[in-house]
Amino acid sequence: MPDLSANLSLPYLLPSQAQKHVTHNEALRQLDTLVQMAVQSFNASEAPPAPEDGEIHALGLAPTGVWAGQGGQLAVYNSNAWTFLAPKDGWRAWDMQASELKVYSAGVWLPIMPELQNLEGVGVGTTSDATNRLAVASDAALLTHAGSDHRLTINKAGPTDTASMVFQSNWSGRAEIGLTGDEDFHFRVSSDGSSFKDALTLRGSDGAVTAPCLMSGSIDIAGDSVGYVPTPSAGGMFAINLVDPLYPQAPHSGLFSFDTGPSMLLHTLAAGSRMDNLNTDTLTGTSGTDEYTSLAVRAGELQIENRYGSLRRYAYTFLNTY
Repeated sequence: MPDLSANLSLPYLLPSQAQKHVTHNEALRQLDTLVQMAVQSFNASEAPPAPEDGEIHALGLAPTGVWAGQGGQLAVYNSNAWTFLAPKDGWRAWDMQASELKVYSAGVWLPIMPELQNLEGVGVGTTSDATNRLAVASDAALLTHAGSDHRLTINKAGPTDTASMVFQSNWSGRAEIGLTGDEDFHFRVSSDGSSFKDALTLRGSDGAVTAPCLMSGSIDIAGDSVGYVPTPSAGGMFAINLVDPLYPQAPHSGLFSFDTGPSMLLHTLAAGSRMDNLNTDTLTGTSGTDEYTSLAVRAGELQIENRYGSLRRYAYTFLNTY
């Protein structure tokens, strides 16, 4: 029969042993140390000047002084002397300084609860992976405020990257919303999960809304100045009018067809009495008649000249573009 127990190395009482109480008391002392173990410091290197009975320190690799040569051991102070115990895998101890429970594994004391920063991944009800670092399997997910506002941010690295939300059916994409490869906000749909078509686009530069065969927006133009609106395609039709919150501005409205491609052209379909078509002229801010709004086209753009007083807002809608 061995002299010591397998796990805690407690001394056994042996047959015909004298002074059995000494062996018994030593076993009780080790039990008192190791059961419900509370450690004053981890990776300790130098003994405290005035330790108390029962004080325990987990030593670092190269302790000094009275601890020299006991690297990695548990130093226990009892009866005015230090004794040393070799920890085993699975032993647990309460860290008095950090107020956390630790476990001994492969020569290192580790927190039982890992550091919840810079994690490789988190899976809730499922398993995360290298791509989906956060994975959640649930009937619903809730993100709520902590007293006032709540904002969910999806960030991308650069203008040509993607920051979006994809909606799938049986793991095949059917809809996507977000910044998909540029700085405009896209609503896209797909029938097969691989080829997506834009159903609606909000242009980041000016907020213009584009849909197949349709684009609407507005632009503010100072007096005697020119504003430029990129056309959604090389040709089509558009309606435009000056917006005034106080009264209608029908004289500054019109319906036109355009070509801003190789054969530039601006053709009037209907126009108010103060809406001028200057076709392919280059507008300067004073090209048209005073008190009028003038239009012209250039490569890829509609020009709008405001000669009707101060800052004005123009609303436009492109139709049947291709």
